[in-house]
Amino acid sequence: MTPESDDRAPERPAANPYARTRVNGEFTVVEAVGEIDLATAGFLAEHLDAATAADRPDVLVDLRQVEFFDCSGLRVLCRAESRARERGGRLRVVTDAPRLHRLLRACGLWRRFPPLLESPESPESPGFPEKA
Repeated sequence: MTPESDDRAPERPAANPYARTRVNGEFTVVEAVGEIDLATAGFLAEHLDAATAADRPDVLVDLRQVEFFDCSGLRVLCRAESRARERGGRLRVVTDAPRLHRLLRACGLWRRFPPLLESPESPESPGFPEKA
């Protein structure tokens, strides 16, 4: 992993059983899959670290294929969102799962991560909410 002080953008990490990254126009999509918990959150973190390494990162975290997501996953999301914001960018989540909506609300993270129901085709798409 590249140190945070290193401004070179790391190469996109290889897909693993829990996360993969793709570029869609002007933004990066990190897709999480399966169960994201203490044992697997590091696999997601690897992709989010790479996606938020550049200046002004625009990252979508697609959680639609996640079956389980706990506080370890939330910690990874919060860290990545802070890093994106510090670099002049943004990070948003895509999920249509009511259980993840409840989790975000229960943890007080709904305003920080107002979920998109589907991944838009471009950052200018009307699917991106301005405010929660």
